[in-house]
Amino acid sequence: MDSLLRKNKGVTLIELLVALVITGILVAAIYRTFIGQQKTYTVQEEVVDMQQNVRAAINQMMTEIRVAGFGNVSMVLPVTIAGKTFNDVVNPNTPVAGSVTILSGGGATTVAATPASNKVTVNSLTDSHGNTLFDTGDRKYVSIGGVESYVITDISGNTLTLSGTLTYSHPVGTAVYGIRAISYQVDGAGTLLRDENTGAGGQALADNIENLQFGYLNANGNPPAQNADIRVIQVTLRARTDAPDPEYKTDGGYRNRQIVSSIHLKNMGLEP
Repeated sequence: MDSLLRKNKGVTLIELLVALVITGILVAAIYRTFIGQQKTYTVQEEVVDMQQNVRAAINQMMTEIRVAGFGNVSMVLPVTIAGKTFNDVVNPNTPVAGSVTILSGGGATTVAATPASNKVTVNSLTDSHGNTLFDTGDRKYVSIGGVESYVITDISGNTLTLSGTLTYSHPVGTAVYGIRAISYQVDGAGTLLRDENTGAGGQALADNIENLQFGYLNANGNPPAQNADIRVIQVTLRARTDAPDPEYKTDGGYRNRQIVSSIHLKNMGLEP
């Protein structure tokens, strides 16, 4: 009987304390591991968001800057849109220092009837999204077929009267483009703005932008003597995370990424 009782006795207080201490150490280790993984996940999520943010912005910039001059825009230079005058296809430091404004044909409708010498009838005065393509104000510049451009002096119905005589014969179905001015700049809050200069103001493309720089080269890879000689635009875009990482000891705790892209202007220098 004494032997049976000794075998069935409970744990001692010391054994219980040792078990509690070991359990506490294990729980603390697991908690520290969880917190570390949570911090790592949060930081990586911030970095991924930042990278997607800056890549989406520079991809749109590349797409639009690459076609600067499309539509033989030089035929109507200088152009005045929303009270701003642009003298070149590529306008560095316009409207402010460090920004750029490019001109190109964008949005499209089609020729609806065989054009007269200085008139063209289009299928619509708006694009597929319902945005106005042509008027006699800020949207008075038009490119026919992407090869010749004019100022619209009058609109009657869907017929545009042009400032000059058409050089080419344009069959029904030929694309007709509105000429637009697109500006890129970073405001004081670090927001990359895209402005179509229609009076609506700049629209945000990306937030948390630390730096935006444009460089310009001619066909030989040298600084151009004049804006008309620009053939390549180098874009440097630097962005940071939205929130700081307490464990990152430089740049105020903000992780950052920089993308540099050289954009070749495929329509520059092709004017007939």
